[in-house]
Amino acid sequence: MKVLMIGDVVAKPGRIAVLERIQDLREQHAIDLAIMNAENLAGGFSVTPQLCEQLFSHGIDVMTSGNHIFDKKEAIDYIRKQPRLLRPANYPPNTPGSGCWVGQVNGTHVAVMNVMGRVFMPPSDDPFRVIDTVIDSLSDNVTVRIVDVHAEATSEKVAMGWHLDGRVSAVCGTHTHVQTADERILPGGTAYLTDLGMTGSYAGVIGMDKADVIARFTSVTARRAEHSNGQVRICAALLDIDDATGRAMSIERLSLSHE
Repeated sequence: MKVLMIGDVVAKPGRIAVLERIQDLREQHAIDLAIMNAENLAGGFSVTPQLCEQLFSHGIDVMTSGNHIFDKKEAIDYIRKQPRLLRPANYPPNTPGSGCWVGQVNGTHVAVMNVMGRVFMPPSDDPFRVIDTVIDSLSDNVTVRIVDVHAEATSEKVAMGWHLDGRVSAVCGTHTHVQTADERILPGGTAYLTDLGMTGSYAGVIGMDKADVIARFTSVTARRAEHSNGQVRICAALLDIDDATGRAMSIERLSLSHE
């Protein structure tokens, strides 16, 4: 199975890039499953139902998220109705939505899971314990298992990769908006990348207007940053996974300029 995992899609520049390129990417790489992190989709914070549905209709199969997923109130009702939009599984049990999607792709049973780290992040339950519980709940016939770990600390993501090695097909990190160069296949057959990187404008600070962000670092009265424009890139990873065993055969980083 060929899987495309797209890093944090930030605001309009990131959305437009995905909308304009997703079908070409699917055809070029014979993609069976396209996953993207959507927590910064709407103006850089959270999602709206309209934007999610637009991306689903254009070729995105599953969306993961993170600490910004509920920044917009309309996300709350929408995530209850849309199982392909995930929130971190280690949020409190009564949180709307789910941290795991299970479905079939070309006859193969697939699970996509989403957890959030705790180091330098908002309070949440232990992601290591929770992801163990989610994995234990899966049927044995769910062979392809993919995890988005949304976390700040590199060490926490690396630890999660080793913790899940041999039990899932891939562990890819999101949240920092900076793509790392440490892609590899761990000894147990799990593809790993510390951070997928950002899909959006590189003309600012991790997708946001540079003047707004600098003001926030230098003043206590600065307003919330708006997204930046220009120098758009799509950052992602290509995974090749054996359907029968769930072991990853290859992982390749993508960093594509988008005019």
